[in-house]
Amino acid sequence: MRVTAAVLNSYDTPFEIEELDIEEPRAGEVRIKIIATGICHTDGLAQHADLPFPTPGVLGHEGAGIVEKIGTGVTSVAVGDAVVIGWPWCGTCEHCLSGNPRYCDQLGPLLAGGGRGDGTSSLARDGKPIHSHFFGQSSFSTYAIASESSLVKAPEGVAIEKLGPLACGISTGAGAIFNALKPTLGSTLVIYGAGAVGLSAIMAAKNTGATTIIAVDLHDSRLALAKKYGATHTINVHSSNPVAEVIKICGRHADYALECTGNIKVVRQAIDSVGMLGTVCLIGGAPAGAEFTADHLSTLWGKRIIGMLGGESTSKKLIRGLLELNAQGRFPYDELLVEFPLSQINEALAASYSGSVLKPVIRMPHE
Repeated sequence: MRVTAAVLNSYDTPFEIEELDIEEPRAGEVRIKIIATGICHTDGLAQHADLPFPTPGVLGHEGAGIVEKIGTGVTSVAVGDAVVIGWPWCGTCEHCLSGNPRYCDQLGPLLAGGGRGDGTSSLARDGKPIHSHFFGQSSFSTYAIASESSLVKAPEGVAIEKLGPLACGISTGAGAIFNALKPTLGSTLVIYGAGAVGLSAIMAAKNTGATTIIAVDLHDSRLALAKKYGATHTINVHSSNPVAEVIKICGRHADYALECTGNIKVVRQAIDSVGMLGTVCLIGGAPAGAEFTADHLSTLWGKRIIGMLGGESTSKKLIRGLLELNAQGRFPYDELLVEFPLSQINEALAASYSGSVLKPVIRMPHE
């Protein structure tokens, strides 16, 4: 079957729109007609080799669409179902079996190995395989192959074109609040970075007992959105020292901090913003090999520095919960989305980097 896809032919180059061939779904797999897919910072990391993914290949990991064909043994979805493609997981390792598929022992190869778990690709160009299955899907394409186990069936009546970002970026920000930090009643929280991930975290924090929610960013426009979605205070780093300002607002160090930027300088600021028994959660994607420092003595005093992937929990539980909150008007993540056609994928990524667009979503060219 022929598909249209945005291909990364080599690192640090623009995506090129090409015609490729996609395989039939194998046992336990599903072929999905991609309606739309979000662009995430992680796609940019892979484009520039800061997240190793072999080229030539197809990126994209926030896909949503309609089940077009199922492989043998697939029972949880049927042709015609609307689905979000969640993260892949092996289902047999200790972490998967204990309910922690985000930390699957095979996660690295499944996310960025360039193919299925067995190394094979579902995509080919002129009869030669090119790399596929980025985050188990490679959804910068009109069709994608994914494992049944990664799919989340969407409720009837939900706009499919708005679902993809729930697969990674939006869920990562919200899941960090609900599943990792879990702010307690009356607590103080500071969120570094008010892009789509940080704003999702702010929306989530508004649904907790945190009474002080501080947003830190470079852009006044994003800080204004942070206030709209639940921040009680904002800090522009161009005009204030963020750590000192956090202490001033809270009257002490914050109880919790969330770092969404992946900037190593900002990581240190987030760590320094929390005090004794405070917790800082790192979710921003820094380049592979990046290192950060922390003050040893103050960390000994009960400070916790944790990392988190993909919002933790499972794709089904997290995405379904966020959709319910959205339906109730308590998590309006869809207001952050801006659509681009597949032909403008490079412009969409540039708009995301410049800050002019919070969350680009690529619509696929289906007639």
